[in-house]
Amino acid sequence: MQISYLECTRCGEHLSADCPQTVCPKDGGVLFARYDLASLKGKLRREDLRGRVASMWRYAEVLPDLAANETPVTLGEGFTPMLASRGYPNVFIKDEGLNPTGSFKARGMSAAVTMARHYGLKKLAVPSAGNAGGALAAYAAAAGLEAYIFMPKDVPLANRMESEYFGAHVTLVDGSISDCARMVAERKEKEGWFDASTLKEPYRVEGKKTMGYEVAEQLDWKLPDAIIYPTGGGTGLIGMWKAFEEMEELGWLGAERAGSMRPKMITVQAAGCAPIVKAFEAGKSASEMWTGAQTFAAGLRVPKAYGDYLILDILKKSGGAAVSATDEEILAATRHMASVEGVFAAPEGAASLVAYQKLRASGFLREEDTVVLFNTGSAYKYLDMMEEQERHAERIVPAVRNIGGIIGPY
Repeated sequence: MQISYLECTRCGEHLSADCPQTVCPKDGGVLFARYDLASLKGKLRREDLRGRVASMWRYAEVLPDLAANETPVTLGEGFTPMLASRGYPNVFIKDEGLNPTGSFKARGMSAAVTMARHYGLKKLAVPSAGNAGGALAAYAAAAGLEAYIFMPKDVPLANRMESEYFGAHVTLVDGSISDCARMVAERKEKEGWFDASTLKEPYRVEGKKTMGYEVAEQLDWKLPDAIIYPTGGGTGLIGMWKAFEEMEELGWLGAERAGSMRPKMITVQAAGCAPIVKAFEAGKSASEMWTGAQTFAAGLRVPKAYGDYLILDILKKSGGAAVSATDEEILAATRHMASVEGVFAAPEGAASLVAYQKLRASGFLREEDTVVLFNTGSAYKYLDMMEEQERHAERIVPAVRNIGGIIGPY
């Protein structure tokens, strides 16, 4: 659909979508694409989706409209399975690991690269904890654009190799994704790069929001009671909340589902890098930079999310929660999801199970609650990190007292 304008999520400023934009020039706020949904209401019905392409572009009317001679840059992303849990009643696993390049990042990059090509941009740059870099590299290759990717030097091997094989220019940085972001910011004007960082352009969130449309459609337009989402940059969580707002405007959810009846949105982060959890527990509207970030769940090693103020607002408005998971808990959950669910989840995705277990134990969630756990990627992308974590776990197992083979009371 034709974008009416881009709106700053801080000050409400309206900007034109006729040229490429990054963030609000007044206050650096994240920009949202806004559409004339009122004109679409009643014309586009939920039933009209039947038989459409099984990708995120089935929702084309609520994605940026292109010129008549243009088509999206797509590799078949989206419409991933919604699997009923075998271990927990009323729990579903949305398996984003089956996207192109093995993660949910494909959705955002499909939309962002599509619009970059539409605007005539030639060089795109991102800092990446891993999967975003691989996704940008793939979609840039498909679009004939150049990709410049800055990754921490200890990024999962698969992320580095896929980026290089897709033809991207990869720079390994001795530091975190925040250090990578600083390097992109310092060099982008001189090098002629467009910064496609998380939430620093308006269209990655448009691709990610399709997860919200799919959750609704795959659950027969009945939103779940809660969604548990692994949160690094948080674009997926922000995008889904935007999708629920749009579906309400379109009348797809019914008046009884509006506003307060949206799902509780629940963030899960690694205990070694949990700035959103810390800020939420303190009742703050923004997070502080996390120092010494450490976790083998590479996608959760984000010391400060650019859209932290949006994430925290969504958690509060939805009556949600923020939970942390240790690397040991994440590794155990990865094994559980594989051996019980048949889903080889990325560590970030496995963290959503840890959060569910903790929230059930605390009483925040009940057995009868319908809950969607997001597995954001495939564990096949993390084999080297997982093997190292297994070795670490073996090293810290406490010694067992040798009882000399005695059997019976002693």
